[in-house]
Amino acid sequence: MSRQIKLIWDFRGPASAKTAEHHEIHLKEYIVIENLPIHLTGFEIINEMYAIAFMVVNDEQMIQLRDILKPHRGELHL
Repeated sequence: MSRQIKLIWDFRGPASAKTAEHHEIHLKEYIVIENLPIHLTGFEIINEMYAIAFMVVNDEQMIQLRDILKPHRGELHL
């Protein structure tokens, strides 16, 4: 089984929650358009000034999607 990588986009400021939520919509649209076998996306509100959007990909997909989608960071998804 390959490793799962969580690609993360960070959003800060008073509109961070809405921005992260909206960014997830675009991630889902990209998955559909490119017909990718990705099933896990989401957004998390960390506090009122910080939220993230994320997409979980296989290790094999990570480099290509990182270069195309430009996430701010990534981490192993457990």
